[in-house]
Amino acid sequence: MKNAISRIFFNKWAAFAHDVLCVPVALLLAYWLRFNMLGIPLPYIDSARMLLTTVMPLQSALFWFFGFYRGFWRFASLPDLIRIIQSVVVGTVLCVLVLIVLLRVGPVPRSVLVLYPLLLIFILSGSRLLYRYSKDHHFLLEKKSGKRALIVGAGRAGDSLVRDILLSNSYQPLGFLDDDILKHGREIRGVRVLGSLTDLATIGQQLSIETVLLAIPSARRESILSMVKECSRLELECKTLPSIFELTGQQIETRHLRNITVNDFLGRLPVKLDIGAIDGYLAGKIVLITGGGGSIGSELCRQVAKAQPKRLIVFEHGEFNLYSIELELRKKFPDLDLVVVLGDVKTENRVAWAFRKFRPEVVFHAAAYKHVPMLETNPAEGVFNNVIGTKMVADAADRFGVKRFVLVSTDKAVNPANVMGTTKRIAELYCQNLAQRSKTKFITTRFGNVLGSAGSVVPLFERQIKEGGPVTVTHKDISRYFMTIPEAVGLILQAGSMGRGGEIYVLEMGDPVLIRELAEQMILLSGLKLGEDIKIQYTGLRPGEKLFEEVFHAKEGLLGTEHPKLQLAQARLVDWQWLTEEIAMLKEAAQGRDLGRLFTQMKKIVPEYSGPGASLAEYSDEMPEPRLRVVA
Repeated sequence: MKNAISRIFFNKWAAFAHDVLCVPVALLLAYWLRFNMLGIPLPYIDSARMLLTTVMPLQSALFWFFGFYRGFWRFASLPDLIRIIQSVVVGTVLCVLVLIVLLRVGPVPRSVLVLYPLLLIFILSGSRLLYRYSKDHHFLLEKKSGKRALIVGAGRAGDSLVRDILLSNSYQPLGFLDDDILKHGREIRGVRVLGSLTDLATIGQQLSIETVLLAIPSARRESILSMVKECSRLELECKTLPSIFELTGQQIETRHLRNITVNDFLGRLPVKLDIGAIDGYLAGKIVLITGGGGSIGSELCRQVAKAQPKRLIVFEHGEFNLYSIELELRKKFPDLDLVVVLGDVKTENRVAWAFRKFRPEVVFHAAAYKHVPMLETNPAEGVFNNVIGTKMVADAADRFGVKRFVLVSTDKAVNPANVMGTTKRIAELYCQNLAQRSKTKFITTRFGNVLGSAGSVVPLFERQIKEGGPVTVTHKDISRYFMTIPEAVGLILQAGSMGRGGEIYVLEMGDPVLIRELAEQMILLSGLKLGEDIKIQYTGLRPGEKLFEEVFHAKEGLLGTEHPKLQLAQARLVDWQWLTEEIAMLKEAAQGRDLGRLFTQMKKIVPEYSGPGASLAEYSDEMPEPRLRVVA
């Protein structure tokens, strides 16, 4: 450690000594050029001496003032050149003021005052760039360790990546591939652009390439899939940089390279968020997040914490989930005023206590039961959590003067075919209609499946592939909308900034994805061959499952908004007294585990409910249930 510190100290003073010596060299060169490469005439000797004795200490002080020695010559770049220009220009102006205006020193040729700063800038910057070039060039020539790699993408990301690779021993960058023919034959930091993506097989064989590095953070899924298939065919390792959304605010480095995941296949063009608008309603505010330990809730915590709220309250009923998110937030945001509350949204006095104690100004309600087959066999618990729990939290928000309440909903609430979707639709209805008689702005966000969430299809497929298969798909034509968790949460926060109360914001989900194709892509990513190493097995639709999901109802009249990824579904208002009475009867049915009455009430509140449970509406809990074994 001491050796490292002494070396840095020595290098800093060596650089300073070099820069100070450059000052008289530049000044003498300026006089030499001015007088036709001859000696300085006698009348100018005294003024030249005064100029030298004044400019050296002054310019030396400015070198430190402008931060010349905070960086390393090894990484000299445009900011260093700007600092050099600023320092020399300011130094020259100050010298002129001191010598000519204040001290009225004898004749100083005006051409010298022009040549001197130009020469000094050239010497200071040239020496740094020459040093960097020699180091980079030497490193590139000597670099023999690491995997032999081709970099796909000769843009900014590729430039940043190869710069970092040249400082490590992980890879040998032997060339770039890019479809822009204007870049072919050119070099980036000494590494040549060898051809297009279609040349991968030929160039890969010629150079004995071992790995391909994708440096296109904004790549479309089709491009990534094509490249992965080609690398798989050629038996080449393939790694990628994260998406632009994941890399926001970070400098691209080799450590960011990772294996390609299903998220990359399903990812879309990066979403641009209005960070100012989001910070505007979160910064300095007391924010409460229910279900803060879940997939969506925990990401809400992370992104809200970045907005620097006055206090963040995480309300979660799962002890381990709450413990995990608390550890993460305290590590990443040590200055965050964080409060963790172990509690259930179905417990009214616990919810009321949290609101009364902490007086949140913004609430994100992400607590929900979301596993479709589970709620089909446990409908009463689904009603308690998703309907009654939401009602308790929404009522508390209204009673304690919360400014904004954002409900996290689902596309399964549209024409629901299951208990989960129906309960979420009732929660939407309650919040929409409560907004009409409350000072709180109740805003609903609705979107489809999120990649990697607890209970989603992706972890299931990963486990089945690891176990050797088969990978189970319910139907060959079943499709779903997908988006990444960070993208979904970013749009939830954006919708929260736009809402005025009572709206349902529908997150633009792109094109639906066939689950069969998703399974095939995940098998490919695992380096296995479909049908040979692992098979896909079709098991039939589960209770409450639809072949495809919808994101809005025909009567909601979908409208555009100022954000291209958010659409607005117009609220369907109902009589308030009728709604509250029907929900009260729904609660009674759930408490009594009266299945017939429970499904009758759900069907009455949401007439479009068409799931298996709807057919039980005519039965009491004492009669045998057709088609479905319901535990309740």
